Amino acid sequence: MYKIMALDIGTKRIGIALSDYLLMLASGHSYIERMPEDKALEAIRKIAKENNVKKIVIGLPLNMDNSEGSQAKDCREFARKIEGYEIIFEDERLTSDTAEENLRNKKINFRKDKGLVDIESACIILEQYLARRKEN
Repeated sequence: MYKIMALDIGTKRIGIALSDYLLMLASGHSYIERMPEDKALEAIRKIAKENNVKKIVIGLPLNMDNSEGSQAKDCREFARKIEGYEIIFEDERLTSDTAEENLRNKKINFRKDKGLVDIESACIILEQYLARRKEN
């Protein structure tokens, strides 16, 4: 049995979510600082190893016309540095807006801690992937 990890890679922080072993539920795990990059990669590997992760789903911020801009290219470059895991890209358009709305509905004040939005975004990315996986 294994878990799937999702990453919401931003310029400042990386939100992390994990599935359960049944690959049905997504839970927020944590967020880490993006820089220094070697420390971020080390933290991702450590969390993945501790949680028996086999696949990592990375949110890909596509433009509304489906093209890839600089942020998407940055995510792909970062993903290349994560070795030893199956990497899957998931369209993450508008997840930050949805994440903020979810947190507001839960009455969680994220203005002081933007990392909460990154964690919630990672959850949404993972939920989208798990739902699509179930359909296939």
